[in-house]
Amino acid sequence: MAVLPLPTIPRRITLFFIIFFAFSALAKAERYSVLSYGAKPDGRTDSTKAFAAAWSRACASTKPATIYVPRGRFYLGQVRFQGPCKNHAILLSIDGTLVAPSDYKVIGNAKNWLIFENVNGVTVTGGTLDGQGAGLWSCKKSGKGSCPRGATSLEFSNSNNIVITGLASLNSQLFHIVILGCQNVKVQGVKVSAAGNSPNTDGIHVQSSTGVTILNSRIGTGDDCVSIGPGTSNLWIENVACGPGHGISIGSLGKESHEAGVQNVTVKTTTFTGTQNGLRIKSWGRPSNGFARDILFQHAVMNNVQNPILIDQNYCPGEKNCPGQDSGVKISGVSYQDIHGSSATEVAVKFDCSKKYPCTGIKLQDVKLTYKNQPAEASCSNTGGVASGLVQPTSCL
Repeated sequence: MAVLPLPTIPRRITLFFIIFFAFSALAKAERYSVLSYGAKPDGRTDSTKAFAAAWSRACASTKPATIYVPRGRFYLGQVRFQGPCKNHAILLSIDGTLVAPSDYKVIGNAKNWLIFENVNGVTVTGGTLDGQGAGLWSCKKSGKGSCPRGATSLEFSNSNNIVITGLASLNSQLFHIVILGCQNVKVQGVKVSAAGNSPNTDGIHVQSSTGVTILNSRIGTGDDCVSIGPGTSNLWIENVACGPGHGISIGSLGKESHEAGVQNVTVKTTTFTGTQNGLRIKSWGRPSNGFARDILFQHAVMNNVQNPILIDQNYCPGEKNCPGQDSGVKISGVSYQDIHGSSATEVAVKFDCSKKYPCTGIKLQDVKLTYKNQPAEASCSNTGGVASGLVQPTSCL
């Protein structure tokens, strides 16, 4: 049986059809402007219900959907973006600024300001979140004791296939961005900004999540630039600038006696400027079945950092419920490669590990840290490992 040759299609016609079908797919996406639901870009009118209504329509759509926020300032109380939705392609496109209530009591006990729960395939792009947290910070610093804990600006909870890109978060009451119980999350091109003395304003917090990537971001805040909580695995952090802040921290771990561990974390190409810590792992000094293992810290630059490399297994805030006890968190397989720069204190490398469960498999390779233009010092307690290449300060492993 003869086989007929397939007709050749001119390249220009092929390209036309590709472009045509691409635009057809975009044209099929439903578009919901928050202005259509009563939102006002004046920074005063409460637009909470308008945003909730736009979300309800987008979530109920069987087609891909875009929620559009134009330029201007939109005042919002707490907004809960609840799933599951009927489609897995919702884009929240923000050209304007979302503004939290200036009175911290309005959302201060709500835990979250903007929260996405049980969603799949949501992308948040552009725009600014203004948490207006300075009032609550002042309350906490005054020692009144009647201050609310505060609200996280943006949280994704129990969600999959999430993208956050090009977003700026300013002056959150509490954490800026939280990824909790999620899978496959990409955070890229994010800018976080809060005062260096603002309490508990972590930039990005990841917990009980897997497959999270944080790229090309600048974070300056009053607590950890990135904090990594229990139950985190397969986390990749790259090209992040931190300062002011408390560095990139795994932990605190071991607060609970039964706790999921942290594993397979890569932190590379980072810069720390004037921070309290650089690369830190910390655990409570009390019994726990938690662990941290298979961690790689690579290509980091330290600029006048108080604790450039730190493992602290005697974390005990207020010296309550832990003095005299040993951390049960097992730390193993932690590598530090190509870490350079200056320390603001004499001890630039400090490994203060658990007496009961010493750190194992710690590796230092090509580390050069100075203090006042002189070689810094290193301190090791209950730590086992090896050093290779040029290591300064002289390894204590």
